[in-house]
Amino acid sequence: MSGGCVRWLLSHTVRTVGSNRLGYWAPASRLAICSEGHNLMATSWRWSPFSTEVDGTPASVPKKKKQSSQARASISSVGRKIPQHEIQVISDTGENLGIMHRANVIRVMDEKSLKLVLLSEDKDPPVYKLMSGKQIHEEQLKLREKNKTKAAPVQVKELTFSSGIAAHDLSTKLKQVENWLEKKHHVRIILRVRGAKPTVDLDTALEQLVEQMQVMVGFVSKPKVVRDGQAAMCIIRPASAKELSQKGKKEAAEKSSPSEAHPRGTPPVSSTDTTAAM
Repeated sequence: MSGGCVRWLLSHTVRTVGSNRLGYWAPASRLAICSEGHNLMATSWRWSPFSTEVDGTPASVPKKKKQSSQARASISSVGRKIPQHEIQVISDTGENLGIMHRANVIRVMDEKSLKLVLLSEDKDPPVYKLMSGKQIHEEQLKLREKNKTKAAPVQVKELTFSSGIAAHDLSTKLKQVENWLEKKHHVRIILRVRGAKPTVDLDTALEQLVEQMQVMVGFVSKPKVVRDGQAAMCIIRPASAKELSQKGKKEAAEKSSPSEAHPRGTPPVSSTDTTAAM
């Protein structure tokens, strides 16, 4: 390396240290003045040991990935890869086996053909349970049913009918109610009277109105008189599977009842026969 190049490098080094800078980058064009045989040395001088960057990229500390709160929301086997050396183990029958080394746990799993499920990761040591495949499947089914119960609350729609409503308007409104029921909504139906005083029992009239629907329904709230006798109100819901099954059995029994009530060769007794006998 020429003497001029060495002097230039030394002068810039002194100025860098004296100015208290964190790092200094020497222009590559100036360093190119030196002979090509000393490119490696020039490259090393581009980087100051006081800098916090490597290869032009700021040094960063890898962040620890946070575990999702729903990561353990399902029931599943952890397999044979147990991250802890010692864990607390519950047997498949619910017995506390105490703290065991993971090698012993794997041995028990192999001997009894069981799987290992994490119960609590927060405790020290973490708690695991030995379970059979059937037990895991049953727990998964229970968890699904539990999640279903946490679904959004049922919406309650409302529709008002007036006494003396025209047949066409009544049919249109009943179809709207049926449409809501198909979407699993509950429907509040209000029958409002026209005039100062009702001439019929509004609760009975409301029940008869509901019976005109083409679909089977159940009652959340039975028809009752409200608003000081000026209206009747009820809340209906889609029929349950049990109610539909009972209705089917009832209809089947009604179809077979006429032949059973009047056996062949025995005519039914009429009012005329009774009068004649007297």
